Amino acid sequence: MSDTPPPVLPPAPVPGRARGGCLTALMVIAGVILLLPGLCALLFGGASVIDAGKIDSDIAPLVFLGLVVGIGGSVLIWAAIKGRKPPNRP
Repeated sequence: MSDTPPPVLPPAPVPGRARGGCLTALMVIAGVILLLPGLCALLFGGASVIDAGKIDSDIAPLVFLGLVVGIGGSVLIWAAIKGRKPPNRP
């Protein structure tokens, strides 16, 4: 056997690395854009309820769709700020 040291290997990639700042910023920007239809749904739905006393059946599906998209934007912003958890190591 020789007295040479073993070769130095590069470090293994660590699973669960934090995402870059650029992706987080893009997620927040996309989330803010998705909040706009939710805001419109609240405004138009609220105006419909105030004017008629009940939500108009013609606008109800659009209000619901806008609220769902707005909730999706909120979830996207929350996921961007919270970040990704590293996987549990055994």
